[in-house]
Amino acid sequence: MLLNAEDKVFVAQRIDNAIDAWQMPQGGLDPGEDPQAGALRELEEETGIPPHLVEIIAKAPEELLYDLPPELMGKVWGGKYRGQSQHWFVARFLGTDADVNLETAEPEFLAWKWVEARELVDLIVPFKRKLYADVVAAFEDHLPR
Repeated sequence: MLLNAEDKVFVAQRIDNAIDAWQMPQGGLDPGEDPQAGALRELEEETGIPPHLVEIIAKAPEELLYDLPPELMGKVWGGKYRGQSQHWFVARFLGTDADVNLETAEPEFLAWKWVEARELVDLIVPFKRKLYADVVAAFEDHLPR
């Protein structure tokens, strides 16, 4: 969860999704990779935001989980996985909007914006809504009331 100076959350719209769904940057860890290092690497790979423009504030106290809906099982991720277990961090963006660049080596997003944390659950695909509610709850002490 990346927060700007106004405590709004960065979300982006996936290139590969036909519906108007937005998500926070996320991604898989490389074998043996530290979760915080992986989060910063994935953020840069997906948004162009380098680690020196990000200050980690907190880590969720436990891994957060979601399952794929039945209609997607066996169709995404090469059919290998039923869902994900994720490490979540909340971080402060130290740069400016000009530092965001979705034209990365392997683009995943076609648009981005800053939103209020309370809007997150309504923006995400339905099967991840509980996950996003859990993320917001995990970082409620770091979000505006």
